[in-house]
Amino acid sequence: MERILTVSYRQLYSLSLVNFEEKLLFQYLTDHSILRDLLPNQITHLNIDIQNETISQLSEIPSNIFALILSLTKRLIHLNFCQLFSHRRTWISIYYLLEISSMSSNLTELKINVETFFDWLYLLDGRLDSLSKLIINVRKFLYKHKPSYINGGWKDLPKLKCFSLTLNTYEQEYDNQIIALLNRMINLEELILFLLVRRVDKNYADGVQIYNDILIHMPRLKKFTFSINTVAIIEKKKIRLSSNEDIENSFIGRGYGQVSSYVFSQQMKNIGHCHVYSLPYQFEHFFGLNNSFHFQDGIFDKVRRLTMNDIACPFEHQFFKLTSHYFPFIKELTIYNSRPQKDKEHSSTLIIFPHLILLDLVESHADYAEQFLLTKNTHLPCLLDLCITYESLTILTNNFITDPTRLNCTQIFEPNDQKISEETVGDKMYFMQEGIVDIIKSEREVLTTLSDGSYFGEICLLTRVKRVASVRCVTYCNLYSLDAAQFETILGSYLIICFFLYSSFPIDH
Repeated sequence: MERILTVSYRQLYSLSLVNFEEKLLFQYLTDHSILRDLLPNQITHLNIDIQNETISQLSEIPSNIFALILSLTKRLIHLNFCQLFSHRRTWISIYYLLEISSMSSNLTELKINVETFFDWLYLLDGRLDSLSKLIINVRKFLYKHKPSYINGGWKDLPKLKCFSLTLNTYEQEYDNQIIALLNRMINLEELILFLLVRRVDKNYADGVQIYNDILIHMPRLKKFTFSINTVAIIEKKKIRLSSNEDIENSFIGRGYGQVSSYVFSQQMKNIGHCHVYSLPYQFEHFFGLNNSFHFQDGIFDKVRRLTMNDIACPFEHQFFKLTSHYFPFIKELTIYNSRPQKDKEHSSTLIIFPHLILLDLVESHADYAEQFLLTKNTHLPCLLDLCITYESLTILTNNFITDPTRLNCTQIFEPNDQKISEETVGDKMYFMQEGIVDIIKSEREVLTTLSDGSYFGEICLLTRVKRVASVRCVTYCNLYSLDAAQFETILGSYLIICFFLYSSFPIDH
């Protein structure tokens, strides 16, 4: 990077800064003379991608980078800020950007991920008045700093032609805030909505409601792509929740094109779920798949993340078989279902999820661990990350004495793979089912060699300190990992051991 930035590029107008550590990128943008010259004087198209290994905590540095870019660039018209890769998103909080007196007023296209809904409303206060395309992902609706101008009314956004909004959590502000926001976009030509909506004492979002509240205010709209999940909760009013037939009929004759839906209601609990979406399905995430879903809408080949949720009926082997066929390219699968499977005699037909790299079974019955992790039922050739409760894993493995070759959940490493590195902070320990590893120091000195049945990393698991050595695989190795959260859950059942460990080691929580 240093060599690249030592040369002047007089014809450079498009720049991509990819896979940068956030502190290093901020340093380059503030200290490096070449970038400080390129950004205000030449760059019209800019793509930013930031490493986000610590996604659990919101860092202020990406927000500062975004603010710096807006204040520096004078000719910028297209900005993609951390939306280059769907699997890696950096969320920013930008409410304090009101303090910035200068922004890139020429910006016409912006792609961005923000922490809260109200964060990005600041972008629409008139400073970026040239925006014609805005693609935004919102992590949650909660906010600490409500914009003062919200209570005073919003101005229209006549230059905005394309708008895409993704909400990643169920929110109750659909009727109060989101619809009001959309009604400002009077000249919109393309609208893309991926929404998780929570409505109290109201029916599902359907074709009539969407048309009357949103689309009728967009006379120039040419294309509408959507996926809207609604959870309807009846608390005080007596409302009959719509059937799936009602939902489908509500879209007829209003120019929606091909639409599909499925509905699940629990009348006794006064709660229901409805998912409506345009076809062919265009989103990478499919949320809320349940047993009411009908597999006849074609192949969902765009979907990479699938969330399955059913509180009433179990997911059986045949349902997963259909899922693997109709969602052939999913990489991440999360299952919420506490119901045990009824059909325990699984079909002899093996289910294959050829691209699945992450499987989350934390909120599911132990039967789904058996469904997915026994090789006789399911084949997961690319699985890298498994999220599962300790209880489910002990049931599946019969207290860890089951033949590991029958399981999909072992982590396999090749010779010369470096499993852990010296000076990194550890929060996991590893159990060796099979293989040989060397424990080495920085000068490549082999301190010792471990093999089948050994374990390593236990001190770092207890103390959260930096590792004093590296671990390198000599042969192919099958490993189980135990992280800090799982370990503390286990200790909760063994209070004497817990007391001994906490009194013997300076555990940092």
